[in-house]
Amino acid sequence: MTADLKNEVEVWLTEHWDPEAECELGKGEYDEKSWLKKVVDAGYAVPTWPEKWFGRGLSPKDARVIENAFQKHKAKGWGRDRFHLGAITIYKLGSDALKSELLYDLLTGPICCLLYSEPGAGSDLAGVRTRAVRDGDDFIINGQKVWTSNAVEAEYGMLLTRTDIDVPKHQGITFFIFPMKQEGVEVRPINQITGEDEFNEVFISDARVPARFIIGELNKGWFSFQTAIASERLIMGQGITSRLRGAAGKTPALLKLAHDHDKLNDPVLRQEIAQALAYRQLNTLNMLRAKEEVAKNGSSSLASLGKLAMSRIQHGEARISAKIIGPQVLINETEDSRNANFDAAKAYMNSIGGGTDQIQKNIIAERVLSLPKSTDVSRDIPFKDVKSS
Repeated sequence: MTADLKNEVEVWLTEHWDPEAECELGKGEYDEKSWLKKVVDAGYAVPTWPEKWFGRGLSPKDARVIENAFQKHKAKGWGRDRFHLGAITIYKLGSDALKSELLYDLLTGPICCLLYSEPGAGSDLAGVRTRAVRDGDDFIINGQKVWTSNAVEAEYGMLLTRTDIDVPKHQGITFFIFPMKQEGVEVRPINQITGEDEFNEVFISDARVPARFIIGELNKGWFSFQTAIASERLIMGQGITSRLRGAAGKTPALLKLAHDHDKLNDPVLRQEIAQALAYRQLNTLNMLRAKEEVAKNGSSSLASLGKLAMSRIQHGEARISAKIIGPQVLINETEDSRNANFDAAKAYMNSIGGGTDQIQKNIIAERVLSLPKSTDVSRDIPFKDVKSS
């Protein structure tokens, strides 16, 4: 099977993928959406999913054959490269009708942002106050979200709402796939220290979402959300190995930087670099454990280890980069200095996204180490009686 599959994918890529196409994506024949449709239609985008849902029903081992072939040809669209959180959540939790309506569309292009955090519900997401009120076959949505990545471009959002205020806060939540391009949705970019505006505020006023777009069940959205947030943290934890400069299979960025600045003979720096690389490897092993748990149970508290490791790795490697470059990093005139300063600033943003470092530590303490839970006086009272500032 493996040899036949490898030959099949090689032949398919040779026939369909132009090695120069990456720089042409978005232009003419090689626009991204058209290419992704070809990949999804061939079953290569999510090869472990059943054929009914655009996969091939392959084992993880056989799916890696596809992944390796796409990497070899530098082709876009293979499963992990195009891992779409909206699509994976709909696949795991959506009804067959919802999958039939939206899954193909989500796999082939549209960005799906995450409408979770609110000004009064950040670390405690169960405190969401964005309301969803039933109106025939729709729900009317009113509320505000914040720290929403890619909201300007997003066509859909995974929306956490309050649908029942007469029950404790974890019980009255409903999770939707929400159409973003409609009247009543205003997106305001937030300028970040890096100069980017990836984060946004989202104001929702009398916008609508069909009742059939509920992910999971009415008033049981907290459980659906746990699956989605575990997948997000898993993706973030897995991605840290290759997302920072120095992708897998290449000379690690810190080693190259130390070589370029003639610092490899410094025993203290060598030790710090070795510890940083070892921490990456440890995180890779932890994420393999988390991935197995997510596949088996739908979620995993171990994903919080990866999310926390991502933050620690980014902060630590930015610090080591600055140490390698030396005082000239403050001038910010060279590419190495600009990269080090950008990574240092970006690390603070990623200490928040996907759940703050402090929240990850609480989850690890309570769910991985089985330490006593912290007190939450509002956990078991009706949400309408929960005090807010």
